[in-house]
Amino acid sequence: MAVFPSTAAKAHADRRSSSARQRGGSARPKRRSQRSAYLFIAPIALGFLVFYIWPLLQTFWFSFTSFGVFGGSSWVGGENYSRVVSDVTVGQALGNTLLYMGMGLLTLPVAIVLADLMNRRGLRGVPVYRALYFLPFITMPAAVGLVWNWLYNGDFGMVNQALSWIGIEGRYWVSDPSTAVYAIGAVMIWSHVGYYLIIFTAGIKAIPRDYYEAAQIDGAGPVRRFFRITLPLLSPSIFFASVICVINSLQQFDLIFVMMSPENPALGETQSIVTLFFKWAFDENAQGPAAALAFLLMLLIAALTYLQFRFQKRWVHYA
Repeated sequence: MAVFPSTAAKAHADRRSSSARQRGGSARPKRRSQRSAYLFIAPIALGFLVFYIWPLLQTFWFSFTSFGVFGGSSWVGGENYSRVVSDVTVGQALGNTLLYMGMGLLTLPVAIVLADLMNRRGLRGVPVYRALYFLPFITMPAAVGLVWNWLYNGDFGMVNQALSWIGIEGRYWVSDPSTAVYAIGAVMIWSHVGYYLIIFTAGIKAIPRDYYEAAQIDGAGPVRRFFRITLPLLSPSIFFASVICVINSLQQFDLIFVMMSPENPALGETQSIVTLFFKWAFDENAQGPAAALAFLLMLLIAALTYLQFRFQKRWVHYA
């Protein structure tokens, strides 16, 4: 009788040691896999720190300094931010930037309609259409700007010639302050619609065809199916595209720089925050105010992106 308790205790101890060994054995592969994961993401993390975080910190520091003509910097506190807030051209550039953002968002409904039309059954040549729409997006912005400058030319441009065929008098589109910003916005929409078309095409293809067939049996027409099925189930793709579109539109620079020469009388009416930053930093040697302007633009982009994520729960439907 005295041997049995000790035997049971020994067996219990053996089971505990065995389970501990098993836990230790399973923990070692887990730690090894974690180390492998960290090793794989290390290059990306290092690149993110070097090319994103460090320039961000440097820009924030430069926004409180003043640079000399031959180098060197001195601390000036909030003077650069005071200049940015009080400068009239900053307000005008901010208004133009927000206008570019609004016109950029118009690209999304155009791309949605085109994607819906191209996903109709029986339509031929869809891959060719997609390639033609996507081609302007992968074309260099400098080439796009030069071509559209020629098309917009007030003397021999094809836009004015086409309008003359229907009795409309042409104008100097990129030299007239009342039309220049809209002319650039039209080019921006034209060159980016193919990118969003690809996104929305993939989103529409992910919607089960059973939904459309059931709605068609119930008597829903194409328009009703579009608003009742396509748009709600496409909302995650629309949300993603809207975030990308807002960020890209607020950083508009290439087309403006190429299409608007420094002598253009409409330059002030088309200038964005980024082109003003370029002017201050590289033309006027005002790196401090330019850094402050760039940092405030980053805060604006971050705030708008936060608002988009904050309110997406109200209209984005995840299946």
